[in-house]
Amino acid sequence: MKSNSKLFIAILAGLFFGVALGLVVYYQYPKETAADFAKNVKLLGTIFIRLVQMIIAPLVLSTLVVGVAKMGDMKMVGRVGGKAMAWFISASLMSLLLGMVLVNWLRPGENTAVTMADVKPADDLVSNVHAFSLEQFVTHVVPKSIFEAMATNEILQIVIFSILFGIALASMGKVAEPIIKLFDIIAHAILKMVSYVMWVAPLGVFGAVSAAVAVYGGGIWKLYANYLVAFAFGMLCLWVILLGVGYLILGNRLWPLLKRLAGPLLVAFSTTSSEAVFPKLTEELERFGCDPKIVSFTLPLGYSFNLDGSMMYMTFASLFIAQIYGIDMPLEKQILMLLVLMLTSKGIAGVPRASLIVVVATCAMFGIPPEGIALILPIDHFCDMGRSMTNVLGNALATTAVDKWEAKKD
Repeated sequence: MKSNSKLFIAILAGLFFGVALGLVVYYQYPKETAADFAKNVKLLGTIFIRLVQMIIAPLVLSTLVVGVAKMGDMKMVGRVGGKAMAWFISASLMSLLLGMVLVNWLRPGENTAVTMADVKPADDLVSNVHAFSLEQFVTHVVPKSIFEAMATNEILQIVIFSILFGIALASMGKVAEPIIKLFDIIAHAILKMVSYVMWVAPLGVFGAVSAAVAVYGGGIWKLYANYLVAFAFGMLCLWVILLGVGYLILGNRLWPLLKRLAGPLLVAFSTTSSEAVFPKLTEELERFGCDPKIVSFTLPLGYSFNLDGSMMYMTFASLFIAQIYGIDMPLEKQILMLLVLMLTSKGIAGVPRASLIVVVATCAMFGIPPEGIALILPIDHFCDMGRSMTNVLGNALATTAVDKWEAKKD
């Protein structure tokens, strides 16, 4: 616990000094210098993210294989999976619906002075719309090779292979025990690596935050005040709902859980990457008392199917762009958009800027100019902070809820 406290303080220090240095560069140096500074200092964040990405694939593979294989009873696998998916689908629909309701109520895209001339082109995102056709979606979900999936950190593909492999090992009985033990040792060794890698997090936070502030400064908050305030309010509402449901299920144990999650939530917020805290989140949930088998099975599924913050953002951003262009979106059209997003957003974990790409694809599908994504690109970093942190909270609550339900079953 002392080590965790020291790491938490170090991360806060990285966040503080990152903001301070970023503001100095933004206000004291020309834009060209600030851009060069941001490009270089951001490497610290890149190093941290790459170190974490190095661990993700083997950790998901080893923990999930062991989790499924040790369950032994395939009825338990189906039961836990069914409960997890019921949570994921319910939470996703609720998040999408919340984003739709709030953007219609607050209408942050109306009467804005922002124009396309104020922002950078979004050609790189618009050109990626084809990546979310039905054909690409299926090929993205179903693995062609486990080695290719691990090399590209395709979490959902690794999950599918690991579940099938774990089921096969479980069906083999005692013959498979040496292989299960090997994977168990690998999982523990990788979790040990996590404790080393996490000490790079303060530097990663410092680099990522100082780079963003150096480019955008404080003025960006004023320029996009309506959008950011409305989105922050949406995140707050989503947190209230998630924590309310969490309290109904966990009771007073929710507060110790939140203390455990403080570090992972801060890292996700600072680095804009929920993937970056996956190993640490696994460790903290097990220390909280969750059954390692439940954690190793449910959490990887959550990272593929349960992105609550990203889901809310998708309906919010899509309808915000429609408001900017003055496009009328009747209720039935919005509900259809919600259902489309429910499908197209699954299995995108690990895809860089996946939420933005899904928003572009959805806009194009519903007659909203996809180029409008450029309107929110300059502040997407700050929105990504909120949705990444919310994704972590949602997955932690889902895992602890399934664990509680299984404990009652037993």
